Amino acid sequence: MTEELFDRDTLQQLDELIVTARNIVITCHLSPDGDAMGSSLGLRRALWRAGKKARFITPDTPPKYLQFLPGAEDIVVYSRSEAFADKAFAEADLLFCLDYNEPKRIDHMEQSMMASPARKVMIDHHLHPSDFPDVLISHPELSSTSILVYRLLCALGMGDCIDEAAAECLYTGMMTDTGNFSYNSNDPALYLAIADLMSRGIDKDAIYRKVYFSNSLNRMRLNGYAILNNLRVFPEHRAALITLTRNELNEFHYQKGDTEDLVNRPLTMADTVYSVFLREESDYVKVSTRSKGDFPVNIMCSEHFNGGGHLNAAGGEYYGTMEECIAELEKAMPLFDKYLPKE
Repeated sequence: MTEELFDRDTLQQLDELIVTARNIVITCHLSPDGDAMGSSLGLRRALWRAGKKARFITPDTPPKYLQFLPGAEDIVVYSRSEAFADKAFAEADLLFCLDYNEPKRIDHMEQSMMASPARKVMIDHHLHPSDFPDVLISHPELSSTSILVYRLLCALGMGDCIDEAAAECLYTGMMTDTGNFSYNSNDPALYLAIADLMSRGIDKDAIYRKVYFSNSLNRMRLNGYAILNNLRVFPEHRAALITLTRNELNEFHYQKGDTEDLVNRPLTMADTVYSVFLREESDYVKVSTRSKGDFPVNIMCSEHFNGGGHLNAAGGEYYGTMEECIAELEKAMPLFDKYLPKE
């Protein structure tokens, strides 16, 4: 299950880097999601079990609903501890870049990370990786970075280092990056991995409850408001749109993670092929997209919203007003009708 993914030279090079490393730093992208957190904390735990200590540095504060993950209490948040993190980057000799394909994805942490003398290893599943790392492990055909980390650890002979805590982290990443295995999840190897993780003691039902049954009252009201008042349907394009402005977010005391999964809700409508969620930030509009079947939301995000991602799950950013972003989306919709399934 692992041999075909990784060539022998890459495995040998990475093994030597881990063995000789004295100061390891693990990084993930801005606004870390379940896969970024799960893959990073899972790798950190496995390295610790192998006798290697590592720091996990995130660009900003992870959402509350993921702070149950083992090791989350030790995360260094760059936006809170910039000087400390800069020192860690400067002293590192091995640096892992997880779940992002280019340095700009780590925002204000980019300069410090790139200036680090450490050998850099990218482990990611997004398309079009940049060429900055010394070791590139990129597999866009896989559903998550967490399954990639799991298979890499097994290929390195570190499978025994995946204890229950590491397994809980890795499973969380696999689950969240597939919408609880509702899309991009038809690979039999994924379920062999899940079976193995369950054999290590995880309670997958409890993990599901911790991730998806952790809503605050404000989050419930915000999501209800968005669907009731701001859901638009475009029957001619088989598309749905949800928007939330800064004022609306503030009205419901928005916290990071409160709109997680909102973009998936319109896909429960039978005739909807793809869904778009626009969330207004201070200086741009965050774009999130999901789709069914073979509709390529990654192409839409790449061509119109400075982003990308996967066939059924992608995102981007629009630097303009909410109204301008909606207009750009409405301009793009007819161009993508050719990808809609035939009746």
